[in-house]
Amino acid sequence: MTTLTQTDIGPEYLDREEEDLLAGIAARKQELADRLLVLCHHYQQEAVYRFADMTGDSLKLARHAAATRNRAWIVFCGVHFMAEAADILTTDDQIVMLPDLRAGCPMADMATSDEVGWAWQELAAAGIDRLLPVTYVNSSALIKAFVGEHGGSVCTSSNAERVLTWGLERSDRVFFFPDEHLGRNSAHALGIADEQVAVWQRGEVLGGNTAEQLRKTKVLLWDGYCTVHMQFTAGHVAHWRQTDPEVKIIVHPECRHEVVRAADFYGSTEGIIKRVTESPAGSKWAIGTEINLVNRLALQHPNKEIHSLSPFQCLCSTMYRIKPGYLLWVLDNLAAGRIVNRITVEPRTAQLARIALDRMLAI
Repeated sequence: MTTLTQTDIGPEYLDREEEDLLAGIAARKQELADRLLVLCHHYQQEAVYRFADMTGDSLKLARHAAATRNRAWIVFCGVHFMAEAADILTTDDQIVMLPDLRAGCPMADMATSDEVGWAWQELAAAGIDRLLPVTYVNSSALIKAFVGEHGGSVCTSSNAERVLTWGLERSDRVFFFPDEHLGRNSAHALGIADEQVAVWQRGEVLGGNTAEQLRKTKVLLWDGYCTVHMQFTAGHVAHWRQTDPEVKIIVHPECRHEVVRAADFYGSTEGIIKRVTESPAGSKWAIGTEINLVNRLALQHPNKEIHSLSPFQCLCSTMYRIKPGYLLWVLDNLAAGRIVNRITVEPRTAQLARIALDRMLAI
């Protein structure tokens, strides 16, 4: 994992009143409009989200950046792997920036290229062949490159089942990383038996499995997880069932399998937004995903009753690092002719990662 150091932006940005910061961002956006594209993930706080030229999930935003070739400066209000994907898909003339370099993804960091490479070699040495790698888009460029080099594909939370099907049509088993829970939920949806799914535990010989267990496996899962979605429990679902039987429960497939199984629906961020938006007035929802998205849906649909599935604030703390002060700092530097916090992916890594992304788009 590459270590990046965020510059101290100082009291000029950190101690200013939010109203002042927001006015400054609005003015800079207007000044830089013909060259600037601001992208915001759904989990961004509202003070930043309001300035987005495009909102969406990580891959949608990266693809939009690639399609918007007349904007030279892309400020990605998300986390590091998202900005990497944008750099991979955009042209060499476009510059991708991340307002705070500390905005990473704990789940993506749970599967390093070294760890995955060692696991791959260990499996080969144990005679576990005909294995195809699939990585969730929530992974580093190096992991995507590993997958591209070894014949595999990227997936998203909305197409993981299709990509798993594709992989199993081409090989005896799929090695899925970094999110155990998206992989398990997708395998279950495809009717793959529990005994044909195993978890590779980091630091254990053969991932904590026997060679015989691995030979029976169709889907091998990395033991990574989303720190936000792990906060939702089956007990939260049971609470809402008892509190108000009219409440429909929808969760993200990064949640534990028992949570997904107990919910009425599950889906990606875009899928959750679509289902709630299209539901009739008076609908009641308890949503198992990041709190900024839940709160935004509640504001956008005052004719519906919308709650977080959990009584606690399930916040993505790394996404929350993208604050108005950091966004204004990047824009002020652009106005002064300086590029800060540029995210670049080494050409060979980008080439191989692009292969894995293109395979997904072709499925």
